[in-house]
Amino acid sequence: MSPSRGRALLLAARPTTLTAALVPVGVGTALAAFEGHPVRWTLAALALGGAAAIQIGTNLYNDLLDFERGADVAGRAGPLRVTQAGLLSPRQVRWAAGTSFLLAVAAGLPLVLAGGWPILALGLLSLLFGYAYTGGPYPLAYHGLGELFVLLFFGLGAVGGTYWLHAGRLDPTVALAGVQVGLLACALLAVNNLRDIVEDARADKRTLAVMLGRTFGRAEIALCALTPPLLGLVWLRHDAVLAALLPLLSLPLGLGTVRIVVREPPGPSYNRALARAAGLQLVFGALLVAGLVV
Repeated sequence: MSPSRGRALLLAARPTTLTAALVPVGVGTALAAFEGHPVRWTLAALALGGAAAIQIGTNLYNDLLDFERGADVAGRAGPLRVTQAGLLSPRQVRWAAGTSFLLAVAAGLPLVLAGGWPILALGLLSLLFGYAYTGGPYPLAYHGLGELFVLLFFGLGAVGGTYWLHAGRLDPTVALAGVQVGLLACALLAVNNLRDIVEDARADKRTLAVMLGRTFGRAEIALCALTPPLLGLVWLRHDAVLAALLPLLSLPLGLGTVRIVVREPPGPSYNRALARAAGLQLVFGALLVAGLVV
C-alpha cells in the first residue's frame, strides 16, 4: 500500500538529515552564551525553524530536480525518492518546496528586524543557493560544488548568523565552530555521493566522488568525519577545556562511519553509514554545546 501524501512529503523532507540545520543553530547559540552574550531564545527558535525550512525546501527540490535530470532511477541504492517512485507528482513536490521556502521567509522576517542587513543578506543567499543546489542553469551539486555550499551555509553561515543574532557582531571562535559543524554536514553529503557514484556518473551529475574517484570519496568522508573532534583541541586556546575534550567522545561514531565506507563497496549498505554520520553530527553538536555552556 502506498503511503499517504503526508507520509510521502515526510520521506521527501529527509528528516534524518535535519541535524545539518539544527546543530549549527544550537552551537551558535551556545557559543554566544559562552562569550557572555544574553541568549535571545525567541530568535534562536526562529533561526532553528528557518534553517530547517530552508533545508527541507532544498531536499524537496533535490528530490524533484534529480528525477527530472535523470539522476534518480528505479533500483537506486539510496532511500526512496518520492518523485521517482510516483508517490507525489512533480507539481506537488514543487509546491511543497516553495511552501517550505516561504515558511523560511516568514521565520526570517523577525530575524532581519533584529539582526539587520547581515541577516537579510545571509537569508537571501541561503534561499537562492538552496534552490541552486540542484536547480537553475548551473546546479551546484552537478558541478562538484555541493560540499562548498554545505560548508558555507550549514557551517560558517548558520553558526555565524545565529551568533550574530545574540551578539550583534562576530568573533574568531565562530570560524572554528562553523568549520567543525560544516565538515560534519559535508560528511553526510560525501557518504550520499559515494553511495550514488554509479547512478550520478550515468546522469552526468559530476560530484566530487564522480570526478575524483572512490578512493578520494573515502578519504573525504574520513577527513570530514574525524577532523572536527580533533580540530576542537583549538578550543584549549580559548580557555574552553570541556568544549575541546567532550566532542572527542564522538570519535567512535566517526570511526564507525569510516569503517563502513572503507570495507564495503558503494551501495545500499552505505545507508547505514549515512545514519551513523547523522548520529555523529547530532552527538558531536550536543557535546560541543555542553562543553560551551557548562
